[in-house]
Amino acid sequence: IGMGKLVAAIGKFLCFVQVNQSTVGIKEQFGKFEEVLHPGCHFVPWITGKRVTGQLTLRLRQLDVRCETKTKDNVFVTVVASIQYRAMEDKANDAYYKLSNPKAQIQSYVFDVIRASVPKLELDDAFEQKNEIAKAVEEELEKAMFAYGYEIVQTLIVDIEPDEKVKRAMNEINAAARLRVAANEKAEAEKIVQIKRAEGEAEAKYLSGLGIARQRQAIVDGLRDSVLGFSGNVPGTSAKDVMDLVLVTQYFDTMKEIGAASKSSAVFLPHGPGAVADIASQIRDGFLQASTQQAK
Repeated sequence: IGMGKLVAAIGKFLCFVQVNQSTVGIKEQFGKFEEVLHPGCHFVPWITGKRVTGQLTLRLRQLDVRCETKTKDNVFVTVVASIQYRAMEDKANDAYYKLSNPKAQIQSYVFDVIRASVPKLELDDAFEQKNEIAKAVEEELEKAMFAYGYEIVQTLIVDIEPDEKVKRAMNEINAAARLRVAANEKAEAEKIVQIKRAEGEAEAKYLSGLGIARQRQAIVDGLRDSVLGFSGNVPGTSAKDVMDLVLVTQYFDTMKEIGAASKSSAVFLPHGPGAVADIASQIRDGFLQASTQQAK
């Protein structure tokens, strides 16, 4: 560092000035602007009143501006804008002389545009129209800063931060809405399941009844064929005699099955010749009624 200062001092004594890359030098003579010096080594004879009063960087710079304002629905938010700017080489004298603090100037214009734009929008619209806000800020800055020799390269609205209580309330509203949708979907699904279950039960009952009816019809048809065939093969017997014989046979078969079942405990049935006749009469009446209904 000491050597660099020594070299600079010797160069200045010999009237040579170095301008670094990405910067320009501002040359004056007796305090009056004369020209802009580009990067390199320049001869500036100080004995004639000429000197380099300063250097201006041409590098791209960034300024982050935080602006607090209020939306149309009275929600206070902090808008964070990122401004990328640089001095224009062909207007370096304006950039050097006209503005002493370009950051403060840019910040003032950003505040002015944001506080004029955001209060016209509701909170949700402000989030959706970030690009429009950034475009309005950029247009205003370009018009204002061009006169001072600065170029606005890019303007971004990087964040819109509502108050912490507002963010918490928004999250709760969103969560409640999602829970409401989920509850509706669940209720609709349960409704569909119950309807399908009821339809299935109705169909099952219908098919079960249809099967019982067909079973009874088959029994009646089988008994009728048996009675007619027995009466035709055994002369002197009537249909009633054959029916009684069939019913008595079925009665004893049933008693045999009940006694053979391992899980049977006790069954009380009337027993005796008179009881058999009663059972035969009841079964016969039941079959006749079923036959009559089928004929109808």
